Amino acid sequence: MVDSGALFQLSPLFAITLVVVGIVAGVINTLAGGGSNLTLPALMIMGLPADVANATNRLGVLMQSVTAAKDFDRNGQLARHDLFGILKPTLLGSLVGAVVAAFAPSEWLKPALLIAMTSMALIILIRPSVVAPPLGTKAMSMDEAPHARLTLFLAGIYGGFVQAGVGFILIAALAGSLRYDLVKTNAIKMVCTAALTVAALAVFIWQGLVAWVPGLILAVGTVIGAKIGVRIAIKASTKGLKWFLFLMTVFASFAALLKG
Repeated sequence: MVDSGALFQLSPLFAITLVVVGIVAGVINTLAGGGSNLTLPALMIMGLPADVANATNRLGVLMQSVTAAKDFDRNGQLARHDLFGILKPTLLGSLVGAVVAAFAPSEWLKPALLIAMTSMALIILIRPSVVAPPLGTKAMSMDEAPHARLTLFLAGIYGGFVQAGVGFILIAALAGSLRYDLVKTNAIKMVCTAALTVAALAVFIWQGLVAWVPGLILAVGTVIGAKIGVRIAIKASTKGLKWFLFLMTVFASFAALLKG
């Protein structure tokens, strides 16, 4: 079990910093993805080892995902009827990806992340309709788009293998195969993220890697950020959301380049 106090002294300044960073990350993750590029360094700067920071960060990710999903649902933006069908191939893929990650060389992680993020940025620039279907586009159910099962399975493999940037991949899979608009895509993405995070967090808790005090403080910020993000998503234009998504993929690409 991790002793948070033994790792660092949680001063009022650190606590405030975690909440603020959590708010920003919560907004980013709700509208696009890549917020962990902010929260992970913040936790490590405060003295948490990388593995503990990675585990602790999942508390904030889980809480923001549940909060955003509930708020999207409250505003009628969550396609409940398709959730089970979407989650099945995604979670199955994540299990495969986790197994691959256990045996694959760690050197593969950075190239996989870079390829995924740069591909996403290029898709937004060259074929924006893939991730931002035009207004009036009719969304399809899983039964109407059988190819979506393969797409979501592959997205799950990526999430189980790399995890970082999985929000971007889920957006491409959901909008590209099922043709949901960006608001509904983000709503479903948060449900998928919550499901993927529960599995990972359970393992981290079992291994005693979660520092609960900083994790819960961070979660306060991510929950606030998720609520703000949902409001922005519902009020913003499709074009605005598309360009925010593009900027976040570019940011995630640079973050991947800077990682050792």
